[in-house]
Amino acid sequence: MEKFRKLGIIEPILESIQEQKFEVPSEIQEKSIPLILGWKDVIAQAATGSGKTLAFAAGIIKNVEKGKGVQALVLTPTRELAEQVSIVLQKFSRYNPLRITAIYGGVSINPQIDKLRTTDVVVGTPGRILDHIERRTLNLERVKILVLDEADRMLDMGFKKDVEKIIWKCPKDRQTLLFSATISYDLVELARRYMKNPIKVSAEAYVDPSKLTQIYYDVEDNKKFSLLVHFLKNEKSGLIMVFCNTKRATDFVAKNLRSAGIEAMALHGGHSQQKRSDTMYKFRENRIAVLVCTDVAARGLDIKGVSHIYNYDIPKTSDDYIHRIGRTARAGKEGKVINILTRRDYDNFRSVLRNPDLNIEGASVPVIDYIAITTKDTGRHSFNRSNNYSSNHNYSRQDRNNLGGNRHR
Repeated sequence: MEKFRKLGIIEPILESIQEQKFEVPSEIQEKSIPLILGWKDVIAQAATGSGKTLAFAAGIIKNVEKGKGVQALVLTPTRELAEQVSIVLQKFSRYNPLRITAIYGGVSINPQIDKLRTTDVVVGTPGRILDHIERRTLNLERVKILVLDEADRMLDMGFKKDVEKIIWKCPKDRQTLLFSATISYDLVELARRYMKNPIKVSAEAYVDPSKLTQIYYDVEDNKKFSLLVHFLKNEKSGLIMVFCNTKRATDFVAKNLRSAGIEAMALHGGHSQQKRSDTMYKFRENRIAVLVCTDVAARGLDIKGVSHIYNYDIPKTSDDYIHRIGRTARAGKEGKVINILTRRDYDNFRSVLRNPDLNIEGASVPVIDYIAITTKDTGRHSFNRSNNYSSNHNYSRQDRNNLGGNRHR
């Protein structure tokens, strides 16, 4: 606890930290909290789960005065992250209570309007924040602290103009804190335009590479789902996240996993907020073991106990891949990433492998049972009547080079 105290954190927050049994600050907390409490603008590069919420919470809880209007605004890319951040802020402000309101779409706006009349801190998504500004139900003229959380994803999702509109509604004399897993050219430009002499800090990846195993399997198109089921039924695991690139694929995989006797739920932006919240609650509470999700829905979520990441669809970039795998192999625990490739994944996989720091090894496909699948159009069917399939395909040097396999080591 003394190490937290040395960072300048006020006593009411220290009490909450002690209550939550945090023992030592994370790297990003050590580097950013003294700057934040010193009223500096900060660009902090840190992955999900690195403790960044406490970093900006330390400044917000210390400097916001209760009952004097909205003085802190935290922008997040997704509803789930807005909800998660608001809960964490409430925990840390337990002994210095502030009114904290989460604002996002997909739910009724009227209860939000009522809460905004008396709130001190707003955590929300850009679209709904702008909606309240246009309705004049949210006034940002007293904002002292503006936080852009998961800023890279907000820009990736096309929120740049919305974010800039919101920034213009905040006072120029404010503190701006930007947290991001990656720092792109667009983020640098955003910082140059809207931040005052920002100080950049970064933390090493929270994932322990020595504890992380990364494997890929190359299979025929009609073997992909059967291989996923094989691993889910035979790998010893904790919580599991299965990533797909589209909402349609997410629903397809989750539905067919349930048909195969695996307790799974889908999470994507097409669901109502209530359904998304219920799904996340069940996953966090271990009521379901497998979460099938898109990048957007799962972005920024800090979920403890994830042992396996499955890339049913390969992401388009190495940055997206790193975001996905960053949810396992944390805090000294083992983690495993399994990538299931078919021909349509090759281009994306080559893009992922352009990052020389990734160590993804190829493996032989095991003997698997065929699983009947259900599609919306054709009903229930099986791709093949044979009982199992075994592949011990080893890539030639040329095959590996074509796939980018020269980086596998």
